[in-house]
Amino acid sequence: RKFSKNTREWITINLDWFFLIAANLTLLFCLYVACSPLGKVRLGGADAKPEYSNATWFAMLFAAGVGIGLLFYGVAEPLYYFQKPPLGIPAGTEEAAAVGIAATVFHWGLHGWSIYGLVGLALGYFAYNRGLPLTIRSAFYPLFGDRIWGWPGHIIDTFAIFAGLFGLATSLGLGVKQVTSGLNYLFGVPATNTTMVVLIVVITSIALTSVLAGINVGIKRLSQFNIILALLLLLAIIVLGPTLYIFRSMFAALGSYLVKIVPLSNWVGREDVDFLHGWTTFYFAWWFAWAPFVGTFIARISKGRTVREFIIFVLIPPMVLCLLWFGTFGGTALYQHTVEGYTGVTENVAAWKLEIALFKMFDQLPLTKLLSSVAILLTIVFFVTSSDSGSLILDTIAAGGKVDAPVAQRVFWCTIEGLVAIALLLGGGLNSCRQPRSQPASRSLLLSWEWPSASG
Repeated sequence: RKFSKNTREWITINLDWFFLIAANLTLLFCLYVACSPLGKVRLGGADAKPEYSNATWFAMLFAAGVGIGLLFYGVAEPLYYFQKPPLGIPAGTEEAAAVGIAATVFHWGLHGWSIYGLVGLALGYFAYNRGLPLTIRSAFYPLFGDRIWGWPGHIIDTFAIFAGLFGLATSLGLGVKQVTSGLNYLFGVPATNTTMVVLIVVITSIALTSVLAGINVGIKRLSQFNIILALLLLLAIIVLGPTLYIFRSMFAALGSYLVKIVPLSNWVGREDVDFLHGWTTFYFAWWFAWAPFVGTFIARISKGRTVREFIIFVLIPPMVLCLLWFGTFGGTALYQHTVEGYTGVTENVAAWKLEIALFKMFDQLPLTKLLSSVAILLTIVFFVTSSDSGSLILDTIAAGGKVDAPVAQRVFWCTIEGLVAIALLLGGGLNSCRQPRSQPASRSLLLSWEWPSASG
């Protein structure tokens, strides 16, 4: 763990310029392509038709690309930046409140989704328009040519498989810690390894059922249920919470985002190095680490879309939903602290008990138990959606791009995800420790991280 921690710190401190330049160029490239004549190109050819409606398509790509992060960071991250804002902004002020939400949207908005979009667009084009297999190696065809069929391509796909497998397993293990923490906080369920192992087995079993049902039944239906339940929870918080304050927070955050996006995207001369290295660089590294898995999945469901339509849908709706989500959850928690004087959320965030922040915010709202139960259910469904879509893509890459690989192979990858998650949990890979400085929790083994205890 010490080696992985030192490696993470070296990467985020010494390669900040690389990740910010790469993310900035990726976003600018996507915007250029969408506005250029290339935007008229249709994935799959001029006569190709989309397989899914716009609503279903968005639900599937959003559930795979974000998932649990909305619930875990929806309250905690804006409140953390409110207490320790970037760019030298005074803490605890109205500007800090707006920047707190804006900086969160910056990490979850256009830059991150452009990374997913670029990978998905490259794979979709080479798979549907050039007849190459739907694997990561195909995106390197312009660089390696026919050599992608040899050892360079094998190495690329192998790295993609391991990155996806361990990233998904880590996400599952850490996510189960949050569910266990919520169950312990609300219902007194023991926050033990046994509880978490049982949850991993149950979630993996549900994901396996979804994978066996196929993308057009299991993953599609779960993604639709996911987005509907998430929107209902979002609407409930808007209605039950400080409605006017929430909308004011959204507009203030949007204005702050438009003004601060360039300073936040710059790494030169920054004095807020803890924020730059511990949050922004780390987040962008995480987006790049997950891009092979999520990008491949987005490509898999995007045949029949024009390049312009693809980029617009991958960038704009997720950005808008993230603004609505963080503005609602973060705005409600900010109202509780600044107007009502409630410190339950801020104290837990300051103590790095991020997994409790959401439930502490619910404590001050009507229907506390119902909202908390819905949040736990939504968290579990998000886990299942990530697990089954991840298993499908690992299966596709391992099968050389075949989308109809044997059932036994799908079972293998889904089962392996659960077993690796259990191994990480019991082996200490997800052990708790109090984090120094202002660094976020990782969901990727590539940049390994350690969390607070599940019991808070």
